[in-house]
Amino acid sequence: MKVLFASFECAPFAKVGGLADVVGSLPLFLKKHGINVKVILPLHKKIDIKKFKIKNTNLKVLIPIIDEYIEGKIWEGKLDKSVDVYFVENERFFWRDEIYATPYGDYPDNHLRFIFFSRAVLEASKAIDFRPDIIHCHDMQTGLIPAYLKTLYRIDAFFQNTKTIFTIHNIAYQGLYGPEVHYMAGFAPYDFTPDKFEYYGKINFLKVGIVFADFVTTVSPTYAKMISSLHSEARGLEGVLSKRLSEGKLIGILNGIDYKEWNPSIDENIKANYDLENIENKKICKEDLQNVCNFQLKDVPLYGMVSRIDPLKGFDIVTKVMDRFLREYDVQVVILGKGYKDLQDRLKIIEKNYFDKFRVFFEFNNNLAHKIYAGCDFFLMPSSSEPCGLGQMIAMSYGTIPIVYKTGGLADTVKNFNIEDASGNGLVFDVYSEDALYEKLKESYEMFYKKDIMSKIISNAMKENFSWEESSRKYIDLYSRVSGIILSKRLKIKEKKKSKK
Repeated sequence: MKVLFASFECAPFAKVGGLADVVGSLPLFLKKHGINVKVILPLHKKIDIKKFKIKNTNLKVLIPIIDEYIEGKIWEGKLDKSVDVYFVENERFFWRDEIYATPYGDYPDNHLRFIFFSRAVLEASKAIDFRPDIIHCHDMQTGLIPAYLKTLYRIDAFFQNTKTIFTIHNIAYQGLYGPEVHYMAGFAPYDFTPDKFEYYGKINFLKVGIVFADFVTTVSPTYAKMISSLHSEARGLEGVLSKRLSEGKLIGILNGIDYKEWNPSIDENIKANYDLENIENKKICKEDLQNVCNFQLKDVPLYGMVSRIDPLKGFDIVTKVMDRFLREYDVQVVILGKGYKDLQDRLKIIEKNYFDKFRVFFEFNNNLAHKIYAGCDFFLMPSSSEPCGLGQMIAMSYGTIPIVYKTGGLADTVKNFNIEDASGNGLVFDVYSEDALYEKLKESYEMFYKKDIMSKIISNAMKENFSWEESSRKYIDLYSRVSGIILSKRLKIKEKKKSKK
């Protein structure tokens, strides 16, 4: 079976959020199970061509937008020396310092960038002669691809057997543009209707992907239920999602993490390796992180966040509660990420007032992220909406206890610690508010000094298994179901052989 992943991000080449981690990990597990998978993304300015040994294929595509043809050049590299990755080069659209936006807002021509990339995915597939059984589209940036296949490309013999799966990583980002964008993209006027492209007089790229894809997935079971029933979560798309659910065309498959990358026993980015058998080495990682942050080396609770700085990630209540928490308790806090300027400004003020115990790094720094996951006692992830979340899973693998709001994938993965039976792997609050977060922070502070309880919750967390193995099998079953190509027997044979070794 041939599967083409289409995404605007893919780790380690270009990353803004969890989307990149998924696209950078899942194909590797699919490949291991016999799927012929390739990935395609833009050649963003920040992608290091020399470091990743990306080469020009000398293949080109011409993409019509409005009244001009725009050229794209195709480059080729490898993901983990295993999976072929193709990059679409175009300086006009992709030679930007950031991938989607500046701190002041989205790039004003994002709609053209997404149109160009969506058409380029299809034309590049033909240029490299890769006839996919499935095009797996990720988020609204690729939402037009299923629509192109069922309209402009519907009589193209190259794609006559191609099906599409559209994965929603975060429904908050929908790609809402004026009605003129429908025509810029090349679609027919008669298709601009509420059951297809039109969305309250505009075009919504995410809705287009949901409506036209052969199957829709999202990244956790709870999130799938929430976005198909709650206006607050679906942000206006609950109607079309409910329809897809009733058709049996919407499911949630929990993301996984790559334990080759996020494993404290083999992590080369941290000061000392550890596991449950030598958990005392985590203290060495904590001291290393304290040194990086210029904190005093003392045994107090250390809290970390690795996140896009965005209200959706809980920073609206974090910035409100942090002054009180830092004033009343002897703790240390470190935050790593980039995002909204007003939130960054608020965090900078907190840092200035509590420089001895609060540090913020406005960057994407993989090495420091590893140090935070390994060196902290608690991991803050109070997202108001979280489709899946990877940070809480990574934190647990490092024995760092997540503090989360009960929503989406956080509800599927983090269970509040129950002192009566010593079950649970984190701290969970049910009401999204500043006070509720403060109470959990207070609870975590008190828990830190009860070493027997901390030992148990750390053990519970580190024993969790969030490997991509289970999720990749679910995707393979879905590919088989959507394409009509039977692979399950072959997969079971491979699993039996593996189990005997």
